[in-house]
Amino acid sequence: MKKIAIFCHNFFSNGTVKVALSQAEVLQEAGQDVHLFVFHKEGDFMPPENVTIHYLYDAGQKPSLQEQRQRLQAKVAEAEQSGKFSLFLSNSTDCDVVVSGCDFDPCYYFCHCALKQELLMELKRGPVHFWRRWKKAKALIGKKIITVSNGIADELRATSWLKPQSVQTIYNPFRLEEIRKKTQEEIAELPSEPYMIHVGRVTRQKRHDILFKALRDMPTAPKLVLLCNRPKKARKLAKKYGVEHRIITPGFQHNPYAWIAKAELMLLSSDFEGLPTVVIESLACGTPVVSTDCPHGPNEILTGHLAQYLVPVRQPALLAQKALECLASPPALDNLEILKAVDSQYIAAQYINLTE
Repeated sequence: MKKIAIFCHNFFSNGTVKVALSQAEVLQEAGQDVHLFVFHKEGDFMPPENVTIHYLYDAGQKPSLQEQRQRLQAKVAEAEQSGKFSLFLSNSTDCDVVVSGCDFDPCYYFCHCALKQELLMELKRGPVHFWRRWKKAKALIGKKIITVSNGIADELRATSWLKPQSVQTIYNPFRLEEIRKKTQEEIAELPSEPYMIHVGRVTRQKRHDILFKALRDMPTAPKLVLLCNRPKKARKLAKKYGVEHRIITPGFQHNPYAWIAKAELMLLSSDFEGLPTVVIESLACGTPVVSTDCPHGPNEILTGHLAQYLVPVRQPALLAQKALECLASPPALDNLEILKAVDSQYIAAQYINLTE
């Protein structure tokens, strides 16, 4: 049994937090002694069971970077009184900035998204936004990096200023049987009529504008359920494109799988990703996906006969066209290779190998 530390910024609903919690759960199930260090005690997700959790700060506290590093060092030292950690895993850019100033070894930093695209997006927003993201990106210089897709790995190896100590790909873990079990849960709020679904935060990256333009271009398609963090903002944007009456915004859901499983189709309209969790979850739920062929991840998930459901980014008309085709003739989703590659037990073994 190995003692493993996982760093997580908070429990708010987003992809990196979800991955950190999944890592903790699958490693604990694999018989490891898992400790989750959570920087801020706040958010929607439920803490994982049977995992030791160390909170650094309460909600709303805003300590300096140096204070965070000192507190984290102290918390880790306290936890190591019963034995040293064999592995440290940092899961978000906010964690990376803190962890990179500590002396944890061996420590691996997860890169969950297309770094180049993120920096370009923030540059377009202005120098202040770019500088904030750049400071976080610099935390990866010279580090051991784990990417969640081969596309990100190729990008980082070609990034001259990064000079990583190592780069390797480990897909995110998925507890497929648990996902499928949750699809059977009865949810009173589920629409009785057919619907499509999109799951994701309302951010520039996710391109809800493209999503709503595509919805406008297919007036005969079912309504669109949005599982998002800011439903009011989503509805305001939908109104701009004349589709407010065709969306359903139930807000955050502790069990999104029941919603996904009952959907006719999952849509992804992003400009960039890392390894879009919702696409894999949708396939596990038996729901087909039409996605932008963005960097990175979708083309590693939708392969073989599913590759036809990839469309160029920022092309709402093509997204709509392919969605209608998929609705008219859904593809078979049996024995998909990606679901074998992300099985939680297989991924847990790869994490444990990092301790050797």
